[in-house]
Amino acid sequence: MKTVYDFTVKDRQGNDVSLDTYKGKVLLIVNTATGCGFTPHYEPLEAMYKEMKEQGFEILDFPCNQFAHQTPGSDDEIHEFCTLKFGTEFPQFKKIDVNGETADPLFAYLATEKPFEGFGKGLKFAALKKFTEMNNKAFGDKAYIKWNFTKFLVDREGKVIARFEPTVDMDKVKEAVKAAL
Repeated sequence: MKTVYDFTVKDRQGNDVSLDTYKGKVLLIVNTATGCGFTPHYEPLEAMYKEMKEQGFEILDFPCNQFAHQTPGSDDEIHEFCTLKFGTEFPQFKKIDVNGETADPLFAYLATEKPFEGFGKGLKFAALKKFTEMNNKAFGDKAYIKWNFTKFLVDREGKVIARFEPTVDMDKVKEAVKAAL
């Protein structure tokens, strides 16, 4: 059975990193953006990381510019923004695509394991749904991720156990991480 440990990704410098490096840890894998309405998620993510890192928790940050071009800039510029504005210390990887023919295989796998189930209810969620449908038309059946700050929770065995859309309250994400630890 395939797990996240079967994948290799690129660090910010372009070096290969096998995810089996993280065996035995609880992972939260996130596609991020620096100019999105959800960018403030970096703050609670960093707080979770600081609180739970010693318990075997890692956040893997993958910047992506496929959603309204909200992550312009180089990998170094993105990293500088995140560390200066939010004090992030968790690993940040090379900017990737998460949708379409050029989607990173890790994100295609994550989204296949835990498919999109909706943004929730209410006017805000309906507006985001409409915007994402327009944005993701170009990706067709390869629109794996609907928006920035989609989070995948992975257990200590490398299995994907939950998916959180950016509209999910960060307290709920934190509760799930604590339960997985």
